[in-house]
Formats: sequence, structure tokens, C-alpha cells
Amino acid sequence: MQHFLVAVSAAVLLVGCSEQVSETATPPDVSTSQATADPATTAVDKARLTADAKAAVMELGMTLKTQLQTAIKSSGPAAAVDVCHKIAPAVAESLSQEHGVKLTRVSLKNRNPDMGVPSDWQRSVLQDFEARKAAGESLDKLVYNDVVDGEHRFMKAIPTQAVCLNCHGVDIKPAVQAKIDEYYPNDRAVGFQEGDIRGAFVAVRALDGEG
Repeated sequence: MQHFLVAVSAAVLLVGCSEQVSETATPPDVSTSQATADPATTAVDKARLTADAKAAVMELGMTLKTQLQTAIKSSGPAAAVDVCHKIAPAVAESLSQEHGVKLTRVSLKNRNPDMGVPSDWQRSVLQDFEARKAAGESLDKLVYNDVVDGEHRFMKAIPTQAVCLNCHGVDIKPAVQAKIDEYYPNDRAVGFQEGDIRGAFVAVRALDGEG
């Protein structure tokens, strides 16, 4: 698929994925058994898996970002909600198949109840990201990368940018709010300020003994 433009929920506009990926320790509340890497996975293997996951996440972010920017420019902020609801899931699915990973976006304050709710381990990583941010770590360095329970797990924080506030801020225009209410009656993804952690991109690859 010729990857159209780019964007993630008017808030997802992030992607500082051009950074070097630094491997981080497993968050304290992830169990010891989960934190044990597959001994068959070599450093070279993990580097390859990390590079693949990073590329998939970056492409998803860039594609969604362009889609959102185009929609907002042509039809206004409310159109960004349409992109997130109708186009983003299809883009994530297409890129997941292309890269051989499962791509999602999750948040502690999710909008989409089907795709945005974090699993236990994802919630733990998001909480760890918040703690690292509070300790002064730059948002573009908030990355989680590990091999756990037969799968490679990669997460990168999504910073809230100014444009994200159109749909995820405190003062949302009525037309935008109406569209959010239409698609997401149980929305929790509001009240963000610029520089907050909006959520995270997730890439998971089942290893199936490839380690």
C-alpha cells in the first residue's frame, strides 16, 4: 500500500523516532518471570528486532501525522477525528502485516475502547514513562524495548504537541467535541497540555522460536 500521508489522533502527532533507541530496564511492577529475556536471543537478534520495531512505529506515526495534517488543513480540526476513527485502524493493520508486528497506540487516558486500552504490561510501561518524565527525562527518550514471554515488545511515548490540543486539550471546540461524542461516547482522552505524555506507540512481534 502506498502509504498515504501521516498522523495520529490530533494528539498522536509525535514521532521523535529518529532518536537513537536506548534500551531501558523493565518497569518495577513487571514480574520477574516476564522480565527474563529469551536466552536464545542474541544481542544481534535484539538489535534487528529493535530496528524493525522502530521503523514500523516511525512509519505509522509519520503516515498518521500526514493524514491528520491534510484533513485539518482541508476541512478543519473536526476532520481529524474522522481520520482517527476511520483511517488510523486500517493504516495500523496494513503496516502491521507489512512489518510482521502488531502495531497499536495505547494510553492511560484512552479514546478508543477497542484499540487504546493498555494491557497490564503496557500500563506498567506507561506508568514507568510518567515516572521517568517526572524525574526529568526527555519525552523523546522514553522508549521500552525487551524480549519477554516469546515476543519482542517495543513502546515509544507519544508527546502531546500543540496541534493535539484541538482534540485532546482542555478547551475543545463544539464541532470537534460533537464528533468525538459521536464516535467515542466514553472518551477519556482529554485534558492534556502540551508536553504531556499522550500515550505510546506499541510494536509487538511473536518470535516463534526465531530468537
